[in-house]
Amino acid sequence: MPKALLITYPQRSIREEAIGLVESAGYELAGLITQRYLRHSKYGLGTGKLEELKELAKEADVIVFDERLKSSQIYNLAKLTGLEVIDREKLILEIFNKRAKSKVAKLQVKLAELKYEIPRAKEKVRLAKKGEQPGFYGLGRYEVDDYYRAIRLQMREISRKLKEVRKRIALYRLRREELNLPVISLAGYTSVGKTTLFNLLTKESRETGKGLFTTLGTTTRVFKVKGFKALLSDTVGFISRLPTYMIDAFRSTLEELRYADLILLLLDASDPPREMARKFRVCSRILAELEVDPYRVVPVLNKCDLVGAEGLDARARALGLDKGECIAISAKEGIGIDRLEDRIYELVINPVRRSFRLGVDELKRISKALDMAEEYVKTKISIEGEEAMLSVIGPSWAVERLGKLVGKA
Repeated sequence: MPKALLITYPQRSIREEAIGLVESAGYELAGLITQRYLRHSKYGLGTGKLEELKELAKEADVIVFDERLKSSQIYNLAKLTGLEVIDREKLILEIFNKRAKSKVAKLQVKLAELKYEIPRAKEKVRLAKKGEQPGFYGLGRYEVDDYYRAIRLQMREISRKLKEVRKRIALYRLRREELNLPVISLAGYTSVGKTTLFNLLTKESRETGKGLFTTLGTTTRVFKVKGFKALLSDTVGFISRLPTYMIDAFRSTLEELRYADLILLLLDASDPPREMARKFRVCSRILAELEVDPYRVVPVLNKCDLVGAEGLDARARALGLDKGECIAISAKEGIGIDRLEDRIYELVINPVRRSFRLGVDELKRISKALDMAEEYVKTKISIEGEEAMLSVIGPSWAVERLGKLVGKA
């Protein structure tokens, strides 16, 4: 496993997230340098840290810099240490590449990589011609305009393919709407337990793991909420300092959140209150960029088994919410799932009750329709002589449709 020297900020939450990214990308942490300001013009680091950098670099294979770098900064660091330099955005893209399984995910990752490359293209070719350095191999033969044009052509072709994907997704969405099933989407910070909850509710066995960005695509399955059918979607996790171009590249996947009837925004209750609040702000900002209606978002505090009642109160206060506005669960232990289903039931199933008085002969006539309706509603039949009482509970649209079928609309 290649060894990485990590340069990051000293704050604990930022440092731990950066280490998680390094490990998820497949590197072993060989050393750590922290500094409060990482945007110095020449090296990113201040000159006082350069000697420490050169010394620690002897034990590493690559340098990971937990901030966005210009091509000139990458070049200067590579020249100083003799190692390949990977900035934060490039590191995230490496993880995306490792995790991408589907054709759509691979296309989205490739588009994000090209969008990362395009503002650096001209400077990167110019620096490569100075003399190849780690991270700049293979660019010497390119003229600046040729390299820039090649990236643009690839971006146009991938964008065209993703446009076709979005059209197909829109068609699937229309078909789902015809079923009139409510759609519940899972959102939240990466590695918060969304896929664990998805597996629990849908009885699936999708891959979960401690690494970041286990899920890069959207998976939608039917599940039941107190006996009523609904659709549940799991999608890619969020992370702080995720640039707009990456959100745009994954729009085909993330756009599903805009059309959900309800979004369960998962938060890690085992995080300290301030850290959880920070991640909540990150997620809220990304959802706002996707034009998601905030009134359809319900905060869910996952991993509640790791904190007590007082801890949950403190976390709710940190979010600026009443305790009753959050739902505390443990997807791993199955705690609080009934309460979660109660909230989903209340907000999106919203069942109505109705009774129909029919003749027994009419009951026979609509028996097939009743069999089909039981996909969406619960029915009870009581017979007295030649009359039958049909009692129905279910979503309003399904009850209305059944009323028309029995001629009682």
